[in-house]
Amino acid sequence: MTLPLSWPPRPPHALVDEICSARPPADGFAVWWLGQHSYVVKASDGRIVYVDPYLSDSPDRLVKPWLTAELVNHADLVVGTHDHGDHIDRPAWPVLAMASPKAVFAAPAAARDRLATALGWPPGRIAGIDVGAPFRMDGLTVSAVPAAHERLEAAAGGPGHPCLGLVLEAGGARVYHAGDTCVYEGIWAWLRRWPRLSAMLLPINGRDAWRYGHDCLGNMTWQEAVDLAGEMEPLLAVPSHWGMFAMNTEDPARFAEYARIKYPALAVHVPALGVRFNVRSGV
Repeated sequence: MTLPLSWPPRPPHALVDEICSARPPADGFAVWWLGQHSYVVKASDGRIVYVDPYLSDSPDRLVKPWLTAELVNHADLVVGTHDHGDHIDRPAWPVLAMASPKAVFAAPAAARDRLATALGWPPGRIAGIDVGAPFRMDGLTVSAVPAAHERLEAAAGGPGHPCLGLVLEAGGARVYHAGDTCVYEGIWAWLRRWPRLSAMLLPINGRDAWRYGHDCLGNMTWQEAVDLAGEMEPLLAVPSHWGMFAMNTEDPARFAEYARIKYPALAVHVPALGVRFNVRSGV
């Protein structure tokens, strides 16, 4: 799937205005995809969460950033699933902190001290998240799930897992943002700790020897992602982590077609950059 090289087609502040004024469903979230694995999630109580915001420009990007960090003056929570540049965008985080001075920043506990040192922040400026220790902000709960990118591992000599998936809960809805992960033994048991997931945001870019040899760690393939969603039966499955880098992408149409044939009851939404979609509890 080819994306336009010139982006966005409307002024970035228009999306900021839309996010600020949007009214999510009372039983769920309003969601916007910003490319790669970056999402804006607005809860029913108005809380705005940026998950893995990748906002820095780069000549390697197939699409320019939809938003610039200085425009994000409305974030309540900024969370990174792991310390890779397209997930925890180190140049963007200080700008986000200035634009949204009341925002809480969160990252895997295993990476928190290293990240704070690199940013010149006190460790307390970043909340550490890990499995078994949910982060709560009024009516919003963010829980961690281990992620295998490409291996499932805990930080050597330190706390927790360096790569995480997240489950965001509010208004009865539950959104699983998988982070960067492959399917691993036990992932089904982790995800079944919650009642039926409202949505699963799943990476589909896959992995291979060339990428691994060039320090580009991989994820589940589009087929593995569909099969995971097909077994978990969320209300909505969303293919993610595609269309950003020419050497690390995939066609989401393959995800959608495989799901249509093998799991006809599974609802699939292929996101468009900067276009809102809703996630509801289904209760």
